[in-house]
Amino acid sequence: MAARRIHRQAVCLAGAGWGTRGLWGASVPDAAINYVWDNKYPVGTLKANAYTDRAQILVLESGAARAGRWVSERRDVAEDFRRAFGDLPARLTGLAIASDTDNTGESARAGFADFHFVSRDGSCTFP
Repeated sequence: MAARRIHRQAVCLAGAGWGTRGLWGASVPDAAINYVWDNKYPVGTLKANAYTDRAQILVLESGAARAGRWVSERRDVAEDFRRAFGDLPARLTGLAIASDTDNTGESARAGFADFHFVSRDGSCTFP
C-alpha cells in the first residue's frame, strides 16, 4: 500500500450564509459537495457520488505532487453548488471533514485546519 501524506489543507469558503433552513429534524441537507484530493481525476473534475444523486464530488487536488505540504484552498461554495446542482441550497447547514481511502486501498494521513467562511470579496486571513 502506498501512503500519501497531506499535512494540512487550509480552506477558505466564500459565499456562505444564504437563506434560512433548520439544521436537523425534517430539514436535512438537500445536497452535498464533496471536495476531494483525488489520486486519479484531474483538478476541476465534477463527478456524481456513487451512492446518491444529491452529492457531487469536486476534485480540488490530484496526485501526489503537493502531498506532504500545507495546501490552501479558497472556494465559492454557492458557485460550486450552482455548478453541481443548477441552483442554490436553502442554506449551508454543515461542514464535514474526513480522510479516507476506501476506494483506493491505500493508506493516508491528513491534517485539516483554519476553516473560515467569508463573503465572496472578503479577506481570507489566518491567525
